[in-house]
Amino acid sequence: MPARVSFDLTDPAVLGSLFAPVAQEPALALAVSGGADSLALMLLARRWADSLEQPPRLHVYSLDHGLRPEAAGEVVLVLRAAADLGIAATGLRWSGDKPHTGLQEAARNARYRLIGQAMAADGIGVLLTAHHQQDQAETVLMRMAHGSGIEGLKGMSPLADVEGVRVFRPLLGVDPLALRQIVQDAGLARVEDPSNQDAHYERVRWRQAMPALAALGLDAATLSVFARRMAQADAAVAQMAEGCFAQIVQLDGFGSARIELAPLLGLSPAVSTRVLGRVLNIVGGRQKPRALGQIESLHHAIASGTLPKSTTVLGCVVRIKEGAVAVAREPGRTAPPDAILQPRGQLVWDERFLIINGSDHADLTASVADYLPRHRLQDFLGFKVTAPAEAIRTAPIVRDSAGGVLSLGGWSFDERIKVQLLID
Repeated sequence: MPARVSFDLTDPAVLGSLFAPVAQEPALALAVSGGADSLALMLLARRWADSLEQPPRLHVYSLDHGLRPEAAGEVVLVLRAAADLGIAATGLRWSGDKPHTGLQEAARNARYRLIGQAMAADGIGVLLTAHHQQDQAETVLMRMAHGSGIEGLKGMSPLADVEGVRVFRPLLGVDPLALRQIVQDAGLARVEDPSNQDAHYERVRWRQAMPALAALGLDAATLSVFARRMAQADAAVAQMAEGCFAQIVQLDGFGSARIELAPLLGLSPAVSTRVLGRVLNIVGGRQKPRALGQIESLHHAIASGTLPKSTTVLGCVVRIKEGAVAVAREPGRTAPPDAILQPRGQLVWDERFLIINGSDHADLTASVADYLPRHRLQDFLGFKVTAPAEAIRTAPIVRDSAGGVLSLGGWSFDERIKVQLLID
């Protein structure tokens, strides 16, 4: 692949390549705000769909965040433009109180939540967004400033899960100037959101700094190439870490882990840190999956022999024991409350275990095992338990209304209950 890629967006073959990953979807949603980028996405998606013998059904969603009085009218303009293109469209509104801080993040979450709910109602599984080359460059710069590793420096992925919504970004490699030209040529009026020029927001400050960086050779195209190469490096590290994880990590039914110390330290730091991070993510209930600095500090303490007798990090208790790194869930304030298992339902417990009630019984409760004597555990399980005390205390236990134990940790003693440790 060449270092830089230019796209002729008038070429049907190019459009086919851009949208190929979702060509087999029966229906596609488009997030359209009325800005030039999202209007261009709508135009390009229409052209691409028209070139197919069996095109997916397209549906536009436009959201009024309730932050500017003009936004309601802008949604109307989007719905009208979609109708002119023969695309079904729905206007949505984020109502209710708005936070005084973290407004952009809250608005983003609301956008995906509301569009995701509408998509589910309309039977659509993938949302297309208009993120482009400049957006990718800004994302890379922000993450670089925040100390991200290669997992973050790959920027946005074309295919991703965002707030529970499957998202596809077909335009990540496209220059936004080309998108604006498409809108202009189509005679569409685009919306200009003033928040895109508000320097209170970090992304805007990076956007304003881009011309000076471009003058030094660090333009959006260069950063886009960098992100693509980081994605390739990240995939390589992930592949190596996956193989090593299977060889040197043991997970038990209490949700604790044992990492063989010598093999761990024999790996390159990039791979061993990735393995350690995945273990902390699984055992600690997925508290901060991208807290690279804390993981690197823990790795350094383990490698240098300076780890205390036990330490807590990212919801885990970590100690060196018998030639291995033992990792258990940290007990205490993060313990989940008791939860009723719905009949024929399932529950993700503490972001670590999937508990399934395969029966019609509504009197089954999942709770924290807390203090169970080891001799009682042996009666339940039929073998001597050597797991860390913290792992036992934080494991889930399912009881019926009479107090009978149906499952403990990942072990089930009753056909009504199935339990699975979540490792992805």
